[in-house]
Amino acid sequence: MTPTVTFHGAAGTVTGSCTLIRHDGGALLIDCGLFQGPKTVKELNYRDFPFDPREPAALVLTHAHIDHTGLVPKLCRQGFRGRIHCTSGTRDLLTFMLPDSGFIQESEVLHLNHRNRQRGRPEVQPIYTRKDAEACLEQLEPADYGVWVDVMPGVKVRFWDAGHLLGSASVEVKVAGDDGEQTLLFSGDLGPGDKPFHGAPEGPSDVDWVFCESTYGGTIRPPVDNDERRRQLGVEVAAALKTGGVLLIPVFAVERTQELLYDLDRLVDQGALPRTDIFLDSPLAVNVTDVFRQHLPDINQAAVANPFDRPYFHPISEVEGSKRLNRLSGGAIIMAASGMCDAGRIRHHLKNHLWQRNATVLFVGYQAPGTLGRLLTQGVSPVRIHGEEIEVRARIRTLDSYSGHADQAALLAWLAARGPIRGGIALLHGETAPRAALADALAATGPTVPIHQPSLDETIVLRAGKGVLVPAAQPRLASVPDEDWHNLYAATVLELSETLRHGDDARRLALLHQIAALLKPSSDPSAPAEGH
Repeated sequence: MTPTVTFHGAAGTVTGSCTLIRHDGGALLIDCGLFQGPKTVKELNYRDFPFDPREPAALVLTHAHIDHTGLVPKLCRQGFRGRIHCTSGTRDLLTFMLPDSGFIQESEVLHLNHRNRQRGRPEVQPIYTRKDAEACLEQLEPADYGVWVDVMPGVKVRFWDAGHLLGSASVEVKVAGDDGEQTLLFSGDLGPGDKPFHGAPEGPSDVDWVFCESTYGGTIRPPVDNDERRRQLGVEVAAALKTGGVLLIPVFAVERTQELLYDLDRLVDQGALPRTDIFLDSPLAVNVTDVFRQHLPDINQAAVANPFDRPYFHPISEVEGSKRLNRLSGGAIIMAASGMCDAGRIRHHLKNHLWQRNATVLFVGYQAPGTLGRLLTQGVSPVRIHGEEIEVRARIRTLDSYSGHADQAALLAWLAARGPIRGGIALLHGETAPRAALADALAATGPTVPIHQPSLDETIVLRAGKGVLVPAAQPRLASVPDEDWHNLYAATVLELSETLRHGDDARRLALLHQIAALLKPSSDPSAPAEGH
């Protein structure tokens, strides 16, 4: 059988990574991630898998981020019984991250079902539970970087350090087929090459196929080393503290939180910042920080003292401790998840501080379309949080030097080092524009092999020396929407509310009559009005 690779996630989006390899010996799954962002995309999490969960003989994880692992408990609950291969760092992180994700699924459904009962709508079930997540941890099988692992008949894999976060890996796969053995390389998420805990991403050379991420495929950043990034952070924090308000930093629980704590500690030690109370208000981030504390000697040998044990660092896990932060009026830093503000305790803190002119919100990571974080960075005001409209008067700042992803130049350099590439390159894990930009840059400067930009559920047949892209017979999404109707609806409701609030009665009535007319079944908004 000629091997095939089918893209069941992160094809036209940045989330939901899930790639199925089929060959003579069966099937192997690379990642099984949660879809995030617009509700139209997130709804895919509730649908059936587009393959039988019992089909894969094994699952290989590139790293612990939820957009790469967040549907693993669902996969196991629905029948997957194989081993889950990953690095030891990924295993240690998932011990906390997957149960936390299960808790979030249960909590969100609890609130949703409360509203559904009030509205007479049927109740829904969580994607999976905390118990499901804890059960799947038994299937994790850690392996070291650089060691070949036989995961099933005819397939072996090897992990390479991807430089993205603790335990992150690019996965080299050797798979047998009708045309002999082929070497496939899945980049996973690639780091930018200069981070507090990681060096440049690694990988093999001389491969047949490369499946590469493209998150920032259209971005070229000015070179920023650790010292410059730390200086930029110091400038932003000093300016925020000078206003006398609270500094909110929405954080990703894994890696970004620990990088910030490390850099803030260095800035205090250097005298660039005063000793300031730093509250980490996220149970998951607190647990993950403990994992980093254990791994610190391996990932940062330059650390003289442990930045996670300072007296001004206050980890908060309990709800009551989180509520006490509402009393803070200024002179403190609150770091809370989630990094895109679409869930977690950060939403409560935003609700309490966004309307205050002396508050600052500092974004230090990617904000997906459809998230509250994206709206705030786009300057939207007011925004809705927990059903209430909140005016945005706080300073909204962005610092992109903490990106965990390689930019276009780094991606091109990494791909160039993988040569010769004989079969082709498939670009994944990117929105439409950055993915197309990376494809154009590759075509102009890269290897002379086909460059594919697969859509959701499409398949590449890996024939010798070339690949044939086969569209999905029934794709779950005809296309990934550039604009999500849920977000447009929310924005329209906010705009309507503002217009009605500030208009006179005549204007209010005229506007409402126009809307009512458009909603009538016989109404055709494209038809000319009478008398024209």
